[in-house]
Amino acid sequence: MKFLYLKQALMQSLFPINMFEILYHKSASCVMKTPNLLYESLLIIAISPVCSQASKPDFSPVFPPQQQDNREMFRSVRHMIYDLIEWRSQILSGTLPQDELKELKKKVTAKIDYGNRILDLDLVVRDEDGNILDPEQTSTISLFRAHEVASKQVEERLQEEKTDPENLSFAATPSFALFVNLKNVVCKIGEDAEVLMSLYDPLESKFISENYLVRWSSCGLPKDIDRLHNLRAVFTDLGSKDLKREKISFVCQIVRVGRMELRDNNTRKLTSGLRRPFGVAVMDVTDIINGKVDDEDKQHFIPFQPKEFPHLVDRSTAVARKMGFPEIIMPGDVRNDIYVTLVQGDFDKGSKTTAKNVEVTVSVYDEDGKRLESVIFPGAGDEAISEYKSVIYYQVKQPRWFETVKVAIPIEDVNRSHLRFTFRHRSSQDSKDKSEKIFALAFVKLMRYDGTTLRDGEHDLIVYKAEAKKLEDASTYLSLPSTKIELEEKGHSATGKSMQNLGSCTISKDSFQISTLVCSTKLTQNVDLLGLLKWRSNTSLLHQNLKQLMKVDGGEVVKFLQDTLDALFNIMMENSESETFDTLVFDALVFIIGLIADRKFQHFNPVLETYIKKHFSATLAYTKLTKVLKTYVDNAEKCGITDQLFKAMKALEYIFKFIVRSRILFNQLYENKGEADFRESLLQLFKSINEMMSSNSDQTVIVKVCAFHGSSFASSATTRQEILLPTMTDQLKYHLERQEDLEACCQLLSNILEVLYKKDVGPTQRHVQIIMENLLRTVNRTVISMGRDSELIGSFVACMTAILRQMEDYHYAHLIKTFGKMRSDVDFLMETFIMFKNLIGKNVYPFDWVIMNMMQNKVFLRAINQYADMLNKKFLDQTNFELQVRKNSQFEWNK
Repeated sequence: MKFLYLKQALMQSLFPINMFEILYHKSASCVMKTPNLLYESLLIIAISPVCSQASKPDFSPVFPPQQQDNREMFRSVRHMIYDLIEWRSQILSGTLPQDELKELKKKVTAKIDYGNRILDLDLVVRDEDGNILDPEQTSTISLFRAHEVASKQVEERLQEEKTDPENLSFAATPSFALFVNLKNVVCKIGEDAEVLMSLYDPLESKFISENYLVRWSSCGLPKDIDRLHNLRAVFTDLGSKDLKREKISFVCQIVRVGRMELRDNNTRKLTSGLRRPFGVAVMDVTDIINGKVDDEDKQHFIPFQPKEFPHLVDRSTAVARKMGFPEIIMPGDVRNDIYVTLVQGDFDKGSKTTAKNVEVTVSVYDEDGKRLESVIFPGAGDEAISEYKSVIYYQVKQPRWFETVKVAIPIEDVNRSHLRFTFRHRSSQDSKDKSEKIFALAFVKLMRYDGTTLRDGEHDLIVYKAEAKKLEDASTYLSLPSTKIELEEKGHSATGKSMQNLGSCTISKDSFQISTLVCSTKLTQNVDLLGLLKWRSNTSLLHQNLKQLMKVDGGEVVKFLQDTLDALFNIMMENSESETFDTLVFDALVFIIGLIADRKFQHFNPVLETYIKKHFSATLAYTKLTKVLKTYVDNAEKCGITDQLFKAMKALEYIFKFIVRSRILFNQLYENKGEADFRESLLQLFKSINEMMSSNSDQTVIVKVCAFHGSSFASSATTRQEILLPTMTDQLKYHLERQEDLEACCQLLSNILEVLYKKDVGPTQRHVQIIMENLLRTVNRTVISMGRDSELIGSFVACMTAILRQMEDYHYAHLIKTFGKMRSDVDFLMETFIMFKNLIGKNVYPFDWVIMNMMQNKVFLRAINQYADMLNKKFLDQTNFELQVRKNSQFEWNK
């Protein structure tokens, strides 16, 4: 077999896909008892793209002796030029689909930026589409953030180039896959066989993936001859937790399908089609999954993206999913799988002299006794079947199977369905085998009495005996307890040695154990969550269900995130004329947002964002959310309100995203109807928040701090600016002067300045003036006091530069007019000129941030010119002459 580790994240590579050539080498054998599995390692090497000499210039290296050290640099740049030439020809061909063209353009710009970096050229900043930003049309904050993003991307690329591929860590990627290609099965079986491959954790003694099943013929070829040389599978949904497993094994089991015993004489009439254990092979793939291979014949690892590797993954490639959820479940990802594992049994030999050859048949029936067809999947790559037959262990009293199948039932049929297990003795002789009837039965319902799904874990099922015809009738046994726990709950003994009669069935002394695992985005095992999801079935319990939701385990809630949010907003929309449930729905929404803010579930943030943008549809939610939030804010000082208001303030960003999205959807339906009322409700809400922030009550201190941290929303609309900006600037000044929460202060100020730069927010002159009067000097002093090694120095300089840049001539004139006290004026100018001197003399930004440095210096020069009039008028006469200010200003002019 060949193994190729694939990471599901788009990482740029130095070579595009058409520059890879796959070579196989050094066949070897892996022998475990009977089977021999031929596996080959995979080597991928990079080769130059095929281009004509007419289209590709000659960049042959000709180095003078003193420049031999540049050979490696030359080769790297030459390869990049060849890549760019090839990609340019693809773009100019005009044959690429729009999505591929967009991706290729991003690849081109990433290559150019990387080349600029290794050649010590200027960093180029771009927008999301790869277009170069115009600094004259881009806000200072956006320009700074674009530099940060571009620099980080290039640095990551440099680290990738420097890092040994063997030591790459993929732990930050949420999802991984293992690609497997079965080359051959070199094993003398003599009959048809099933080859089952899966991932296994030997320390936990459990399989962690579905089986990949290949049916192999007795002549040594796949039974489906069309799949010859195309036996490929991808084991998906592996997460960072799986990478942390101490050990992972790749297990290959071979099940022979044919006679009971190979040594039986072929001249006799023998039973055929029996599944018999044949052998197993195990390979430790821990190092492969973690990107570590010690020997020279190592595998080569490449990033995984299905569309990027059409030669590896196509429609014929089997997908073996993890037996469990991936770490991120996006809205729209629907899964409804139940994994059933036959664990073990203990069967009395009865009237026979030796133990029975027990075969277990698994099937799914509804409550009317009708079998559900094609709902059982023995393995990825194989078709669905209606019944699954276990492996038969010859004359073993206590067989241990550990065989797993996937049951996929339509969601609407689950509540009426049950798993049925029938037991039959199989004889090696066909004549005897035909006379063998079902001797026992076990069953388990997929839905519990409370409406929740069958619990995960092991289940000790009761083995019932009766006449074969009666066992085939579902009405005979469905009213009986299916597990020993249920039997005890009904007052019967589950440990007695004698058989007990229940109706027309007898409880056998035999035992049978299975384990189940439910992987469903529609079926929950939590009764409280189920009550909310099915709230329409009993509206009298809705009040209780909403309260109980906030006690449900977070892991269960995020699995059903979309359905839970849909339920909450449906409750709100279907009770639009009533306020009965508004507060409870609001509290539940805050609970969910708080869950996702928790570090444990923070990777679900993109899921919530996607829900708001693509799946949220409650057009009237904005009125109710705004009203409840205002009520909480207005009653901030009341006992019992503070805790919930604190949680709401932490969730403020997403609450406003829901409000805004709801209003947008409403406008699309009703063409801006009720716009004035909406603006008035926001105005009143912001006034309430403003009053709360201005309050001196000790009870609201923690709430105000939280609101301050989450108040980026305050910079999103003109109405908010008008009402909240004075309070926000006062709070910013308060914290900056005390050197508190500097990161939050910088983030909030950056967001405010970013919004004020936009052209579609109305007049901003007054708002910029408020910031100038309250914060300019405070921000200057923060920059002066901050060390160059601080992580925030660049951000604060960007904020200070943004304030100066957004100040018009009017603002400078107003600032000069406010100067009254001579000493204060001198201090301000001294601080400003010293700061300019230090920032120009020693840049806080890297040398290749040329655009940012030039923007900063241009803004400083304009500020100096504006201050020049004040210098001439107030500080150059004989009575008021200030030598030090003159010296500092002269330095700036010289600069």
